[in-house]
Amino acid sequence: MSQYRAPLADMQFVMTELAGLDEIAKLPGFADAAPDTVAAILEEAGKFATDVLDPLNPVGDREGATRRDDGSVTTAPGFKDAYLQFCELGWNGLAKSPDFGGQGMPHLVAAAIDEMWNASNLAFGLCPMLTSGAIEAIELNGSDALKQAYLPKMVAGEWTGTMNLTEPQAGSDLAAVRTKAVPQADGSYKVQGSKIFITYGEHDYTDNIIHLVLARTPDAPPGTKGISLFVVPKFLVNADGSLGARNDVRCVSLEHKLGIHASPTAVLAFGDSGGAVGYLVGEENHGLEYMFVMMNLARFGVGMQGVGVAERAYQRAVAYARERVQGRVVGAPKDAATGIIGHPDVRRMLLTMRANVEAARALGYVTAASLDRAHRHPDLETRKRELMFAELMIPIVKGWSTEMGQQMASLGVQVHGGMGFIEETGAAQYVRDARITTIYEGTTGIQANDLIGRKIGRDQGKALTAAIASMREVARALDAAGNDELKAIGGRLRTGVDALEEAGRFVASRLQPEPRAVLAGAVPFLELAGIVCGGAQLGRSAIVASQKLAAGEGDSTFMRAKIATARHFADHCLTHAPGLRDTVVAGSAAVLALADEQF
Repeated sequence: MSQYRAPLADMQFVMTELAGLDEIAKLPGFADAAPDTVAAILEEAGKFATDVLDPLNPVGDREGATRRDDGSVTTAPGFKDAYLQFCELGWNGLAKSPDFGGQGMPHLVAAAIDEMWNASNLAFGLCPMLTSGAIEAIELNGSDALKQAYLPKMVAGEWTGTMNLTEPQAGSDLAAVRTKAVPQADGSYKVQGSKIFITYGEHDYTDNIIHLVLARTPDAPPGTKGISLFVVPKFLVNADGSLGARNDVRCVSLEHKLGIHASPTAVLAFGDSGGAVGYLVGEENHGLEYMFVMMNLARFGVGMQGVGVAERAYQRAVAYARERVQGRVVGAPKDAATGIIGHPDVRRMLLTMRANVEAARALGYVTAASLDRAHRHPDLETRKRELMFAELMIPIVKGWSTEMGQQMASLGVQVHGGMGFIEETGAAQYVRDARITTIYEGTTGIQANDLIGRKIGRDQGKALTAAIASMREVARALDAAGNDELKAIGGRLRTGVDALEEAGRFVASRLQPEPRAVLAGAVPFLELAGIVCGGAQLGRSAIVASQKLAAGEGDSTFMRAKIATARHFADHCLTHAPGLRDTVVAGSAAVLALADEQF
């Protein structure tokens, strides 16, 4: 059985050469993120992922989490101990504010570390990811009293956090939320309602769980404008910070899921015995905008889950392909015992996995660095520009990277052949685990609608136009490199950028007069954007690798592999761009042709 190894060389290459780690370290508050320090952090995180989390991944898949008759939940064997180690080593507070006990590392560093947790044990990584979003929402919008009462413990990992949006009748349509919050004389609220699909809604890691809950006050306006956000702790917190009485919130069941079995997905009942005590975050009726802070971070985090699962599936597939001897490899000496990695089609599959992972990783890290600049850069216009880029990319990172992760995990099973369909080899778990990533925190269709409606429609495509101009610069640099390999990559990228630009013009011009026609091609448009944006990042990596080879810098084998991987992506993935453009521009007629009853 293969063991996960964090791809440290590639991570550091992307962080340094593409995402600009040196520049990030110069931003206010990030002085501790010097490249040498970051390299040491990555190495230690890699050890934890390899030695602690990866061995627990199949255990969690087999054993899952168990709900007891009293509503308590016992997590899979070894998971609680791993979580306690995780917190003792300071990983939970890595990118959190020093004001509340965190280490203040940039989003860029957190993205790389989170990839390791997701690759080695996706079900485990979900808990700190949700806690991180809850911390951010309270820190940005909560009162000083809420911050002081909850954030130090949450940053330390002594308490975890959840996000409570979905109800039986209110999935993606949050306007249908019915959970009630009635104001009390002491300034608190009594919360009553039911929430489903709550990740780590109940567990045995910590002695308190801080639920962030969307609910309606009695006089709230209808629809999404009448939703407020509340902190509802599992145990009330006394004035001295100690735990008080058990709050009126209970886990009534755990969902039986296709994958991520070790992550307890709870159905929670609030207020069955009179009302759970909750505390308003910010102002009434602004809950959805506050929750979007959590959702945006979670969406980015889920995108990195796609990268992590695909990386782990790739590593397992490569290990199997080296060891498995099956059939005569064309071109190999007669009777040579050569692994299936020598078969051209197996090599194609492995390179497709590798190239997609590297493209999505680069896009994710570059987006994380833009978030850091958007929050910390001293120049206002730079902050605006970086935020515009990051917001454009987040639905692409979430939607495209998770679809990619699912596809690459499936391809990993194909590399294994029939053995991949057998649970004992471990390849199938990645397919089952990856399947949820395209659904939770907003399906791929929701990400695509967000990309088109909110990110392109609101500014008539200005952010996309700026991104396209930047990618054209990459294509020109590839053409000018004086290298046939790079010119070939540049030609494919230029064709892809042309396709994205044409599709983008169609979207921007037709969204208002023909919204159904545009939205019929929303997911193909997101896929097109992901492929082209990812291809541009690999084009940049090929340029850097070529320059380093010419200068005799770095590991020449690594640099040549960078160029070959970018070339494979150009020839096998970027070539899909013109077809996707055609689907976006001309594919809506058939989608909308049938009446509902004809399906």
